[in-house]
Amino acid sequence: MKRFLVLMALILPLAISAQNKLAQAVADDFSARVAHHYQQKNDSITGYIAEQMTRSGNAGLDIDTTIFNLKGDPAALDAALKYLYQYSDCNRQRFIANLRSMNLQSNSVFPLATYTANKYKNDTKALLEDKADFLKTYTGPVTGKTPPPSYVNAAGEVVATATTPVAAANGEQPSATAAAANTASPAAATEATPTDTRNWEVRPLFQVRTPEQLVEIFGKDNVTQRDAINLAGDKEGEAYVIYPDTDNELEIQFDGDNGNIITFAHYPSKWKSPYGIKAGDPLDKLIKVNGRPFRINAFEWTNGGLVSDWQGGALDGKSVVIQLKANNTGDPKQYDQVTGDKIIRSDMPVLKKLDVIVQTVSFKGN
Repeated sequence: MKRFLVLMALILPLAISAQNKLAQAVADDFSARVAHHYQQKNDSITGYIAEQMTRSGNAGLDIDTTIFNLKGDPAALDAALKYLYQYSDCNRQRFIANLRSMNLQSNSVFPLATYTANKYKNDTKALLEDKADFLKTYTGPVTGKTPPPSYVNAAGEVVATATTPVAAANGEQPSATAAAANTASPAAATEATPTDTRNWEVRPLFQVRTPEQLVEIFGKDNVTQRDAINLAGDKEGEAYVIYPDTDNELEIQFDGDNGNIITFAHYPSKWKSPYGIKAGDPLDKLIKVNGRPFRINAFEWTNGGLVSDWQGGALDGKSVVIQLKANNTGDPKQYDQVTGDKIIRSDMPVLKKLDVIVQTVSFKGN
């Protein structure tokens, strides 16, 4: 009996460890299947994963590159599993069914299910609440993407772009709105009720290099030139504005080979911005995306409201510049705590009472 207990004491930690770490072959299999399905039009699973990763910041500035190479980014792979688990309502059996619908190898399914269920077992309530909020604004999957030229599958073969739509997982079909947005021709869109067929993805704008390209994409009536003004109120070169004086106004500064700076300062906006951050977003969402509290220049002073230090969070070093503002400034006793020549923390309780939101957000892309 004593020998048996000793043996169990040795085996049990190994079993627990195995459940909390994925074998490389299993991770590679999952990565390859996600990449394959991401090429299918209207794929509900990878569409959901990609949009959640974009909004949460787990995908960086280029969701397509991330999705096509999850095995090269362990944090992103974990995020993809988390959102697939959330998509499955944090139900292990439904999660397994969805993995099987993606045609993973049989010996990959249960290790993935065990690993994911263990990793997020204490997050079920938060994940389900987040899903409910997400579905309020989710318009359906945007998939059918072409892999980058360097993409190869697990077998080392170049992957051809898929062109045939497939049925959504669990028999779910994309919403009529999402399907129309992804499959309707421009001519069909003008029939019956007009549909907004414009592309609201921000990522392609990081590749634009001239004002002429902007005009070609958006039309001369939707692009105007303005002075670029920095936080101190000084002119800082030229900027070009898409859809000026509308909720969807977006500013671009060209910096040659150094890339573009894209700035949002209007709310609400239809643009799908990097990390899902937009003007008007609450401070709590920004803390959630960063994964930890950060430091802010106090209001009513030099660079007031500017995030000064991401404190090693997910947005640290990602060329994201955010300025915050407080909506409720009527109580001097509260507002005075966060004004002046000082640095404050984003988790100060008084900031919630002041209704602090994102005023402007800029992204620098190469």
